[in-house]
Amino acid sequence: MNHLGDVKLRTWTLRFMALLAADTQDQLAWLGERELETEDVAEEVELLCRISEGLTERGAFDPTDLHHLRAIGRRLGEIDAACRIGLWANALATDPAWDDIRSLSRTFLLANLGDWRQPLPRPVRPETGDG
Repeated sequence: MNHLGDVKLRTWTLRFMALLAADTQDQLAWLGERELETEDVAEEVELLCRISEGLTERGAFDPTDLHHLRAIGRRLGEIDAACRIGLWANALATDPAWDDIRSLSRTFLLANLGDWRQPLPRPVRPETGDG
């Protein structure tokens, strides 16, 4: 791994997987008052799973890590388009696919870091347009 961008992408992948691996109540607490769309979460995870191929080729992840990320991507791909509409907080409570993704994310983190319990990423603050 020799690219600074690869380090940042690997770190972001690990942080996002920590969010996906967290217990539902911790995910909801992380969301707070934010209204994050399920489709936005799904697209971010799909992007991270796609770029993991190149990151693995360049040594940022092991082939075993890639196997786990592909499993997460496959499970996410099985989510019906209609279930991607709406707020992620609602999907976490009603769509069992997110329980599967939570379990797969925990497996990935356990294999990669030795423990799935990791600090959650800092939430991104919405743009206020104040300049």
